[in-house]
This record gives sequence, structure tokens and C-alpha cells, in this order.
Amino acid sequence: MPSNTTSSEVRAAFLDYFRTHGHEVVPSSPLVPRSDPTLMFTNAGMVQFKDVFVGKETRSCRRATSSQKCIRISGKHNDLENVGVTARHHTFFEMLGNFSFGDYFKADAIAFAWELLTREFGVPEDRLVITVFGGDASDPALGPDEEARAIWKKVTGFGDERILGLGMKDNFWQMGETGPCGPCSEIHYFHGERVDVGAFGDEPTAGGLGWTEIWNLVFMQFDRREDNGKYVLHRLPKPSVDTGMGLERVTSVLQGKTSNYDTDLLRPLVDKAAAICGKKYGGTQADDDTSMRVIADHARTAAFLIAEGVFPDRAGREYVLRRVMRRAVRHGHRLGILRPFLHEIALEVVGQMGDAYPELVARKDLIASVTEQEEVRFRETIDRGLKILDEEIALLAPEPREDGSAVAGRRIPGAAVFKLYDTFGFPPDLTQVIAEERGLAVDMVGYEKALSEQRARSEHSKVGDEAVEAVWQESMGAARAAGVESVRFTGYEREQSDGKIVAIVKGSLLVDRAEAGDVVGIVTDSTPFYGEAGGQVGDRGVIRAGRGTLDVTDTQKPVTGLVVHLARVREGFVTRGDAVELEIDHERRGATRRNHSATHLLHWALRKVLGEQATQKGSLVGPDRLRFDFSHGRAVAVEQLLAIEDLVNGKILTNAPVETEVVPVDVARARGAMAIFEEKYGDVVRVLTMSRDSVELCGGTHARALGDIGLFKIVSEAGVAAGVRRIEAVTGLNALAYVRELETVVKVAAHAVRSGTSDLPEKIEKIIEKERALEKEIALLKRKLALGGSHGGGGVDEHLQSAREIPFGKALAVRIDDSDAGTLRELADRLRDKLGDCVVLVGGVSADKVQLVVTVSKSLIGRYKAGDVVKQVADVVGGSGGGRPDMAQAGGALVGKIDDALARFYVVLGNAAPSVAL
Repeated sequence: MPSNTTSSEVRAAFLDYFRTHGHEVVPSSPLVPRSDPTLMFTNAGMVQFKDVFVGKETRSCRRATSSQKCIRISGKHNDLENVGVTARHHTFFEMLGNFSFGDYFKADAIAFAWELLTREFGVPEDRLVITVFGGDASDPALGPDEEARAIWKKVTGFGDERILGLGMKDNFWQMGETGPCGPCSEIHYFHGERVDVGAFGDEPTAGGLGWTEIWNLVFMQFDRREDNGKYVLHRLPKPSVDTGMGLERVTSVLQGKTSNYDTDLLRPLVDKAAAICGKKYGGTQADDDTSMRVIADHARTAAFLIAEGVFPDRAGREYVLRRVMRRAVRHGHRLGILRPFLHEIALEVVGQMGDAYPELVARKDLIASVTEQEEVRFRETIDRGLKILDEEIALLAPEPREDGSAVAGRRIPGAAVFKLYDTFGFPPDLTQVIAEERGLAVDMVGYEKALSEQRARSEHSKVGDEAVEAVWQESMGAARAAGVESVRFTGYEREQSDGKIVAIVKGSLLVDRAEAGDVVGIVTDSTPFYGEAGGQVGDRGVIRAGRGTLDVTDTQKPVTGLVVHLARVREGFVTRGDAVELEIDHERRGATRRNHSATHLLHWALRKVLGEQATQKGSLVGPDRLRFDFSHGRAVAVEQLLAIEDLVNGKILTNAPVETEVVPVDVARARGAMAIFEEKYGDVVRVLTMSRDSVELCGGTHARALGDIGLFKIVSEAGVAAGVRRIEAVTGLNALAYVRELETVVKVAAHAVRSGTSDLPEKIEKIIEKERALEKEIALLKRKLALGGSHGGGGVDEHLQSAREIPFGKALAVRIDDSDAGTLRELADRLRDKLGDCVVLVGGVSADKVQLVVTVSKSLIGRYKAGDVVKQVADVVGGSGGGRPDMAQAGGALVGKIDDALARFYVVLGNAAPSVAL
């Protein structure tokens, strides 16, 4: 292929090649795995085929090919710290792959790879080296893959000097301790002027010169099983193939670039970063060039994750995204970019890759909004973090040497570094940079210890969940033993039905019998009870057996296929195998149905009023109200909320039927059915249609007609995370109750202020204006009293008589209660001006809070610093503060300690060496 071949053409050529060789082109699966809780992100092309390889799932095709979007950030593939430093490390990348599900094997896989690379792509053969599995000396069953070596020799004509055998680490692949596994074969390419086979095995240079793997062919031919504590390999009857080739790497080869960042996939993003910071990109390992590469890579990760509904936050995938985004902003800060910029790079990603991944274009506004907001927040965090860091540094002693080098003891504690990171998202590397600039050291050992302790606490918190999970797996096994592969839900058609108990759980154990007073989990072969899912709460109701009755307080689905009724035995007893009658709480289900249908209308109305980017991020639907989280970058205006209410109520008044239909997922999408970010859908889905413009996928229970919803009323709107807003609303009788409650409040308020309901706002405004005038008058009187004393101006002079001698001047602490901060500052200034060479503290209690002001005369500023003094005094009242050397303020909550704080003031000044700043 010519050197001006684009990455899009490379992707298309790869897929077309395998299409012509009988492979079905399968779209990229989401970055958030739909059915694999063991993975945080999709990190390889085979992830969506994992269940096919282990035999849990079948596909209509036996050959497939894809270009899979991937993210590798943590765990085994922790590339984050190398991103931007090397030529080929990324957090986001695309993996080209071809797959055989028990169809072809080594011979065809190798022939396909060689033909595509050397004939279709035109990669020079003399720049390639092949590796095969060289065997495992510790396991006689894993000998060298001579079969692959022989095939490679036949296909390529290479000798053993270019077909190298490597060990388990490099050329053997396994999914886990058990399961499918097998040898693999890699194709490596040499970047550089003169090919040096002898240099194979050496790490490529940071600039990309040297040998680099470009394609890995995995031959899954074994099934590893545990047998009496040992792992034994069994040959698979139908071995399979899984290959993966990085689009970025092969594109760099075909475009004649030594760095992935110089390809058309990433160079436009690098250039955009360069343009924003006003610096030229040189393609070197200099700090500025590295920062531009980091920004380019991280912008891709941010854009793709946000497009899938992952928003920056404090835990899980959301935390990983926040970490990546803030790392990019940190590098922008290093480049001198002092304004939000990352959203501009993210939009460049949309422009570059939107054709291949339409979800980027569909959520373009959302990507820009969330990215910009997160950067704005982080920049505010940096400012807050710097202030806190300054306070930590101020507590350190002694001063640094004259040459600026760090002195033993001048070290920022690890606990402080961790607090900055954990609470404020302040990166440890930023703390280190600032510390170095100020001649300080950082206790990174202490930081790592605090980080490890937090991780240990997080892991410990999971133990209980895992124990609970085990009993539900056992329950599923008991159900299957009774012939129930999956509990049948009958609640769409009826709210009362018969069933049979197939499992009873008490505590964390399976039992055969439950008696009066026992709290248990009941599993039946079928049920009309809806198990909590998709935001809809679980049903409540009653289970009646021949010899006992249970009150169901909740219904859950802890394991796929299992519905558990959490219940208390009201009377009698029940045993496994009993025939039972199940009846839900009809009124509660009806209210929940109304609210659930209303969430879909709300979703539709939000998109109409706020734009298509206002998509669902989560919901909670109960009988009392509904909660709906959606993507939006700013507070919803009152006028917009009214418009949303009007649209929903307008739909309700049409009384259109609510229709549901079970269809293949492709048919549903063709009809325009909207899928929610977090939801996981199978091949067959339930489509909910309320009107031509409200068609969504949903497995919940709903009203039979829109008119059943009744009145829809929004009760609150607020932000819950970066780029996420929340609306709470009520429907039906709950909406009526809410309106009546508001009416009562209005009538009571009108009576209290002796007004009618119509002119209540005007009357309240007049009362507020009068109250403000009185507050100003009171504040003025307090100020006169504080400054003038009881003899019309003698107050200041009276306070001066309490001044004490300190080295080089005087000190005075005064308490004035019920005064604002301005009055305290003015009194402190007057006392300082009267005393001359002095340090003055004025404190008081106002609105249940201690306020402190310290002033230092100009002549003593070199000896006493107001900020240092006020911090030590404020510590007594449980507070903190700071300010300039001549004036500082602080606050505290321990009002009963204010006199102790004033006494501490004299101790601080008396203990201070006059030649050393505090």
C-alpha cells in the first residue's frame, strides 16, 4: 500500500480482506463490557467472543473479523505512565482481528496473516521476524510448537534465524488459571534504516526504532482443567483462532512512520495541542513534546468513554476516566495552557473518527460539555490544592539552605500527599514538582502506604458481597436441579399466579424449611413479582402456601435467571417443593407502573427541550416518586422545566396505548428504539412504544395507557456529578398529594403574614426588605458599640490598657462578640495604629462561629507573620485560616474555646524567637 494510505483505508482493507475469505464483519463491542464483570474495559478484540470460545454461546458464523475499540490502563496492561513517553504506548487503541470458532486453525491463520501483510499491504519481508512458542521446560506437556514453525517456514521461506522460539511469557496465551489456552505466534517489524536481526529482543528506542510486535496469532488448542490440585491440559476437539493487530502500529508501518503519534490517527490531535499552547511539536522526547502526545492519547480515551456514558467521578470506570482527563489537563498546565482546552482536542477526535464510530458524532455536544466541565472543576481543585499544600509547607521547619536544596526534615508527609490526591484529585506528581521547585522532599513511601491501606479497605469491603453471591449461585443450582433453568416472570400478563418453591435461603445457607418469624429468600419456578432491575424497584406482596403465609418485602435478581422474594414468614411454615400462590401489592405496582412510564415520557421531553445529548444516565422508579438522571452540562432553567412538564402532560392527555413487543435487537434498533447507556441487552429485546417519537428498550412494567399516569409534576432538579443532572417527579395520586401540600403551605404562609394567597409574594418581599433594613441598623449599632465603648469613643483606649510587652513591641488580644468580620478588622487596625510596634488579635463569636483577626505593624512584619500567628491560635478553636504577613483571618467551630485561643495568642508570641518568622 502507498505511504499516503490513510488509517481508515487500512481498517477497511483489513476487514474487506477477511470478508472475502468468508469472515463475518462484526461491529466493535462497547468499551464497557456488557456481560463480563471481570473486566473494567474491553481490552482486546476477543472479549466479545469470550463466551463463544468457552462454549457458553454460539454464533451464526464460524469466522469473524472486527476492528475493536480498546482501553488498557490498569492491571497487567498498565500503560498509563508510558503514554506519550514511548512511540507506541496508548490508553485507547483499535485492535484489528480475525477469529475462527472451531473452523480453520494454524495453517489458514498463518497463510492469511502473511498474505495480507506482504501482498495486500506490501510490507517488506526482510523487515519481519516471526516468533513461535518454544516450549515450557517445567511442563513436559507443553513442548515447542513445531507445527507452527513448519507452517511458517513453508509460507515464508524463512530459516530458523527468522523464526524464533520464545517461552510462556511471550508466546503462550491463557484466559485464566483454567479454560481455553494455547501457544501463540507473533509477527515483528523493524523500524530503522538497516534491519538488525541480532537486535531482536532489545527494547525499541523511545523514538520507536527497533523491533516491534505488530500482530499476534493465538492458537487455542487446549482446555486447562484442575484435577486433584493440579492443572491438566486437555486437547480441544475444535481448536480456535484469535488474532490481534493494533491499527495504530500497522498504520505507522504502512505510512512509513517510526512513531504512532506521527500517523493520521494521532498527529492531528498532537498538532491541535501544539496550536493551543503556541509551541511547535518536534517529535522528540522533550517534556513539551511528551505532554502534547499525552494530551492527544488521553483526549481519545475521554471522547470514547463519554460517548458510552462513562462520566468522570470518584469510583470505578468513572474514576479511571477522571484520572486520565486530569492527567491530560496537568500536561496542558505544564505546557502553559491556562484555560480549559481539552474539550477542543476531544472535538477533534470526533472529527477524525466520527465516520468509523457514529456514536462520537451523536454525542458530540455531550463529549464537549462533560470534558470542559471536568477541566473547569479540576482547575478549581488545583487552586484549592495549592492553598492546602501551602498550609502544609508552612508547617515544615527549618528553612531550606541558601542554594535551595532540600534539608532533612523539610519533607511533605505522605499522609498529606495522599489526602490531596484522594480528596481533591491533586496528582502526586504535581505535588512532587511543586515540592522540588521549593527545595522540599516528598514522603512517597508514606503516600504509597496510605494508598495501599485504602486499597486494602476497598478489597475488604467486597468480602461480604462475595459470600452472598455464593449462596445465590447455590440457589440457582438448586433451581436447575428442580428442572428450572431460569425463573419465569409472569408479571407482564398477571399480578397473581401459582408457583412452586424450588429454593429457600436463610442467612447465607440453603435450607429446606422456614417457620414463623424467619426472614428468608424464596425462589419459585415462576413469579408475577418483578425483581429490581433497570431502575425499577422490586415488588412487595404475599406468598400463600397450604401451611404458611409470607409477607414479601422486596424482590431481587442477584444472579442472572434467578428471582428472589425477600420475605418474612407471617404464620405457619413453608418447605421446599410446596405449591404456593403469589400475589403482588396491586396498588404499589400500579403506582410504580405510572412512574416508570412517566420516566420514558420525561426522557423524550428532555431531549425535545434540552437537545439530543440529554440522554438517560440512570433512574430509580418506585411507587412514591421517580428519579431520573440525565446528561446535561448546566442547571435546567425554570422556563425549561415548565416546558418539559407541559410536554409530558400533553402526551398523557392523548391517552395513547402503551404497547410492548419482544423483537430481535436489530429490528428494534431499525425502528429507532433508543438504548440506555448502562443497560445490557441480549439478542431479543422488549420494545416499549408510547408514541411514534417515544420508542425505547425496556424490561420494566408499565401503564396500559398514557392517561393512567394522571398528573405529572416535577418536584426538584439538581446536579449529581460532572455533566449529570437529576430530576425527581411524582405522578397520579402522589402528584395530587404534592399539589395539595403546596396549597396548604401557601395558605398557612398567607395567614401568618396577614395576606391573601394572590398577593403573598409581594407581602413577603416587603417583609424581607424591612428585615434587611433592621439588620443593617443593628450591625451599625454593634459597630459603634464595639469601636466606641460605653463612653462614646473610649473603647479603643480602654482596650489599650491590656497590652503586654513582647520582644521589640507589644501584644494585645481583645474579645468582641456579636460583631461581623468587618468590625473586627476595623477594631484591629485602630488598636494597631494606637499601639505602634505591636501584634493585635481581635476575636469574637457570631452566629455560633469563632472569628479571629490578627494584624501586625509594619515595623514587626519581618519578625512576626500574621498568617502564622492566626493559624496557631485558630487551632485551639478547631479551625484554620491565613492571609498576608500584616493581616490574617481565621474561623473555628469550638466557641467555648475562644478565651483559651486568646490566651494561646500571648503564649505564641512569648515563645517566638524575635529573629525568626513564625
